[in-house]
Amino acid sequence: MIQGAALILLCQLAGEAVAHGTGLPLPGPVLGMILLLLLLLLNDTLPRPADTGFLAPAADGLLTNLSLLFIPAGVGVVGRLDVIQAYGLGLAVALVASTIIGLVATALTFAAVARLLRQEAEA
Repeated sequence: MIQGAALILLCQLAGEAVAHGTGLPLPGPVLGMILLLLLLLLNDTLPRPADTGFLAPAADGLLTNLSLLFIPAGVGVVGRLDVIQAYGLGLAVALVASTIIGLVATALTFAAVARLLRQEAEA
């Protein structure tokens, strides 16, 4: 578990370093997650891939306690109710619109992939 947590945190640290060093408009943890994904994908392409089973306990532990990570965000929202009162309508519209756009994009992507898979199966 310690090895898995260390690798996850090292990838996050590397992502933070890249984000701060390059000025990319992406959060460091997102870049770290992309780095971890790339490492896992590259590992699968090796002739003798390394055992990555040590990541599962650390990832499961994070997922089990994921709800705790939302507490600071909730406290931040409650602490800035004045901003929500001032921009509440705009925030609500943006939230609803982005949800609809995300659902439509997901549905279109699913339909396109299903169409591609159907064409491959027929060929």
